[in-house]
Amino acid sequence: MKTITIIKSKMNALLIFVFTMSMSLFAFAQDTTGVVTKENKTTTTTTTEWYADPMYLIGGGVLLLIIIVLIARSGKSKRD
Repeated sequence: MKTITIIKSKMNALLIFVFTMSMSLFAFAQDTTGVVTKENKTTTTTTTEWYADPMYLIGGGVLLLIIIVLIARSGKSKRD
């Protein structure tokens, strides 16, 4: 019985890892037409809004996934 629990936990960790990696691939594969640029004739200034940076999206997704996993595990332990 302990072996099945260990296998389930390893598969859970593998599933979370694969999900995280696939979400980061999807985030980097998105089109970047939403980037704001401003140009003047004398100087050129390029600005990027913070929410257009994929690292913030990936970090937010990972944080959301961790919160969901923690909530799911806390509900599971109360049932036992």
